[in-house]
Amino acid sequence: MQTGKINVQTENIFPIIKKFLYSDHEIFLRELVSNAVDATQKLKTLSAMGEAKGDIGDIQIEVVVDKKEKTLTIKDKGIGLTAEEVEKYITQIAFSGAEEFVQKYKDKTPEANAIIGHFGLGFYSAFMVASKVEIVSLSFKDGSKAVHWECDGSPDYKMKVGKRKERGTDIILHIAEDSEEFLEDARIETMLKKYCKFLPVEIKFGEKVINNTKPAWVRKPADLNDEDYKNFYKELYPNVFEDPLFHIHLNVDYPFNLTGILYFPKLKKTFEAPKDKIQLYSNQVFVTDAVENIVPDFLTLLKGVIDSPDIPLNVSRSYLQSDANVKKISAHVTKKVADKLEELFKKDRKDFEAKWEDIKMFIEYGMLSEDKFYEKAQKFALLKNTDGNMFTLEEYASKVKPSQTDKDKRVVYLYTSNISDQHSYIETAKEKGYDVLVLDTPIDSHFINFMEQKLESTSLVRVDADTIDRLIKKDEDMPSKLTEEQQNALKPIFEENVAKEKYTVVLENLSETDSPVLITQPEFIRRMKDMSAMGGGGMAFMGMSEMYNLVVNANHPLITKILSDKNTDNQKRLAKQAIDLALLSQGLLKGEELTKFVKRSVEMIG
Repeated sequence: MQTGKINVQTENIFPIIKKFLYSDHEIFLRELVSNAVDATQKLKTLSAMGEAKGDIGDIQIEVVVDKKEKTLTIKDKGIGLTAEEVEKYITQIAFSGAEEFVQKYKDKTPEANAIIGHFGLGFYSAFMVASKVEIVSLSFKDGSKAVHWECDGSPDYKMKVGKRKERGTDIILHIAEDSEEFLEDARIETMLKKYCKFLPVEIKFGEKVINNTKPAWVRKPADLNDEDYKNFYKELYPNVFEDPLFHIHLNVDYPFNLTGILYFPKLKKTFEAPKDKIQLYSNQVFVTDAVENIVPDFLTLLKGVIDSPDIPLNVSRSYLQSDANVKKISAHVTKKVADKLEELFKKDRKDFEAKWEDIKMFIEYGMLSEDKFYEKAQKFALLKNTDGNMFTLEEYASKVKPSQTDKDKRVVYLYTSNISDQHSYIETAKEKGYDVLVLDTPIDSHFINFMEQKLESTSLVRVDADTIDRLIKKDEDMPSKLTEEQQNALKPIFEENVAKEKYTVVLENLSETDSPVLITQPEFIRRMKDMSAMGGGGMAFMGMSEMYNLVVNANHPLITKILSDKNTDNQKRLAKQAIDLALLSQGLLKGEELTKFVKRSVEMIG
């Protein structure tokens, strides 16, 4: 029997490791199973090189729970350890790293989420849940003796010649009283499926093999068909029933190593945060699905897997955010996604257009948030009009520039956020020969502002923001049929029939065929409202109420009739009816006012 003391000055190293190693104690299982996989992979490599003699045989890793003994054991048939290697790699190197770890983190808060891989402390994560840990190992090297090492979480350890007859290593955890949840089969199985689902060596738990050792992303794209990709998607997300729209298979070996498959799901217009996220792996070991700030925000709308050995396994998310390799990987993935979308657009535009509504929000979000993505996306981002036709940005500019350029040489893009509610305004615009875009998702309120910044001498205006002749002003104002005196007399008739804090009465000289009264909402007010709805402050922040313009067409025959009627009750009744019709067309007439309107309408036709 050999005994020893770990050469560290800090006596309470294990409590510190337990406190700071990880915020989530369950990760100990990932660390220990990953170590077992490494030992097995090393054996396979040495065997292929001829340095490990004979048939390596069964190399399955096994995880065993013994409730009676209160132990959890990770068994591998890998290269094993000699006594010298245990002394070197378990006690000396790890604990020299541990001492550095203690010095760095002893005064930090638990949120520090230490970078364990840097210190070589993966094995010691076992002490987060175990009161004692044993290593029983036999090296693959000829003539090696088995070794049995144990430590109870103090700086003291014991090591003796073991009785093991087969190559490999057992790590035996004597589970501590406060961690007995890790003696439950269901708990262990859930953890194995979370962290070890795609490890490259078979992991057996009970009678089950937990993992798929050759997931689709490690296979060559030439060896996979569409069905294979769909089946893997279902394997990743068993509770998602809709097939993805398409996928991107990533395979890079320079200037860093990266594999993976990204899937484009159908996106809802509600802009909900996705429940099933991109999963980040390192050599097929699950790292995290909290990829926000690791990849650009817009990519978090996708699903799938990114795997890179250049992503450090034992890290906190804050470390990932600042890691140079992660930033390079993030930029590369963005480029590959843009390239794939451009390829799909060029290859089959009709199919791309059919999928547009399902990917529109993703692409617009990408354009808003990443300049490099915007540069590429200009070629395949589409604008759809109310007739259902789609155009690239360049195509649309060419289409509308001749007809929708105002007298100040500014191109005006008209758009609707709701075809049904704004139908009358859309029809009026189309009668003038103008085109109207459909921009009706929550993100469009931001996208509109963004496009105005990017497009030279171009503005985007919602079709109900003003009368059409004022939205795209071609000539001087149409002459009025009313004198200045008549206009001054007309305005109060309408002002006394609306709430002044909500509606501003504006007289305009429109065509006789235009409506007698229109409700418009100035573009600035409308954008503030939309930004507020998206959580951007906007009107709520500025303490503003919702405001509209009530536009009276001074050239309409009904307005002339109202003005010429000497009976003030008739004037008021006709004005109120015209106002209510305009409000009704915009869904703004409700409750008691709607009831009064219906009653008045019946009386007027009776």
